[in-house]
Amino acid sequence: MPADHDAYIAQAPEELRPLLFRLREQLARALPDAEEIIAYKMPGFRIGKAIVAGYAAFSKQCGLYVSAAAISAHADAIAKAGLKPTKTGVTFSPANPMPDALAKKLALASRKAQGL
Repeated sequence: MPADHDAYIAQAPEELRPLLFRLREQLARALPDAEEIIAYKMPGFRIGKAIVAGYAAFSKQCGLYVSAAAISAHADAIAKAGLKPTKTGVTFSPANPMPDALAKKLALASRKAQGL
């Protein structure tokens, strides 16, 4: 298991690293008081005991994981960006990256949904 976010990103497929680095920056800006952690073998941002947002790299795509309420609240924006949502995540790739503004909206909505 990677020790921290830097180690996780360094182990990701090379073509996904810039996406992960940028997403990490956006989440850190949106959640300035959050602690960077590794949980469930992926990097995340925790406030208190709640994980507000997390991200992961797979072989050909990345995922941003937030609360289900955040996903449903921004379903239209996710669709408009051409991204594929799941119940608690949105996948993206080098060909179709996560827009910065959408990452911020999802992180803030996830925080709000958890009452933080």
